[in-house]
Amino acid sequence: MSVDAPSTRPGATTRFGRVAAALLTSQFGVYIAVITPLQLLLTLRLTGLAEDHAAATDAFGVVTGLGAVVVLVFTPIAGRISDRTPFALGRRRTWILFGSLSGAVTLVALGETTAVWQVVLLWCLVKALFSFQQSATAAVLADQVPARRRGLASGLLGLVIPFAPMLGLVIVNALPAGSASQWQAIAVIAAAAGIAAVLLIREGRPAPGGRERDGLGVVLRTFWLNPRRHPAFGWAWLVRFLITATYAAGSYVSLYLIQRFGVGQAEVGGLVLLWSVIHVPAAVVASLGAGYLSDALRRQKPFVAVSAFIGVVSMLLLAFAPSTTVVFVTAGVMGIGMGTFLAVDMAMCVRVLPDGANAGKDLGIVNIANTLPQSLVPLAAPLLLGLGGYTAFFGFLALLGIAGALAVRRVPEIGQEGGAPGVAPLRRA
Repeated sequence: MSVDAPSTRPGATTRFGRVAAALLTSQFGVYIAVITPLQLLLTLRLTGLAEDHAAATDAFGVVTGLGAVVVLVFTPIAGRISDRTPFALGRRRTWILFGSLSGAVTLVALGETTAVWQVVLLWCLVKALFSFQQSATAAVLADQVPARRRGLASGLLGLVIPFAPMLGLVIVNALPAGSASQWQAIAVIAAAAGIAAVLLIREGRPAPGGRERDGLGVVLRTFWLNPRRHPAFGWAWLVRFLITATYAAGSYVSLYLIQRFGVGQAEVGGLVLLWSVIHVPAAVVASLGAGYLSDALRRQKPFVAVSAFIGVVSMLLLAFAPSTTVVFVTAGVMGIGMGTFLAVDMAMCVRVLPDGANAGKDLGIVNIANTLPQSLVPLAAPLLLGLGGYTAFFGFLALLGIAGALAVRRVPEIGQEGGAPGVAPLRRA
């Protein structure tokens, strides 16, 4: 098969180069839309609306915590809807387009909010709408990328997660801090990325028949895959959740700089951008290198374990950082660890999917492990900060990284999915 030929998987009609570009573009739109606000825009909006720093911290936790609940509910549902969509546009392209356009409109509305409750409501809606795009994008990877190319594809997608918010920060820092125009700018980019991805993807219409009726039991199963029946998938989900939670500290950088080092609101955007400028090149190099080596060596678990260890080191550096210099050194260290993780983690999760026919729904469950920590970590932050300041907060995240490194031992390595040592054989539902 030519490197650029379409995959032989059912429903795969897009050449690899084209589908890779589509995945990158769609992923770029999602992450510029949801991570740029987490890193900066929500902090600026809530700091302007709240009475003081403590109130802003609490509001940030409420906003992102409720967003986590929305992700928990909507991501697998969005994946299931995508699996069962019969539209001529395509079961994946339909929801990439819907999520990007409707999510962009909601981002514009967020820029006009005048009260915390409005931020809460609209941010939850943003998370719900982009869940449709994210679930459909992940399903395209399972549908159309051949197994031997998934390490490369996963590594390329890993580049987007740090790079998109960095570009978002460059753009919004060129606009007045806290203004509606910052939200409008990322909304335009998100919408354009979704449209471009849809134009790149070629997708056949699904064959009719064989669809299960949507009774209550079916709907409830959308949120669940029994880890006893599918242990490899269960362990891979847990690894993704724990290590992503460790690296979710990046969404707290702006508040960390303001509250621990006394950085002013006018300067924090520039410092967060500097963080990204250091973080992203390290992540890019690590992601490309780890993705290539993973495919060449046919190993994934060692790379995940190394990324967890680097995450633990990063959290300890932040916990005891005496100056912003150490903080920015940590940005590079975190970039290496995060890039290594992102290069292989999605490929590992796709490899242990229980049922290819329900890839959208199952990858929706996988994506909960990716998006939920980005909201739950800020939700837990006020309690941890109250108990022991940033030392307790980052120390707790380091413990999660250790747990992730231990959990990856239970995931079968490439070629051992049918019964690796210490892992129960996989059984079909």
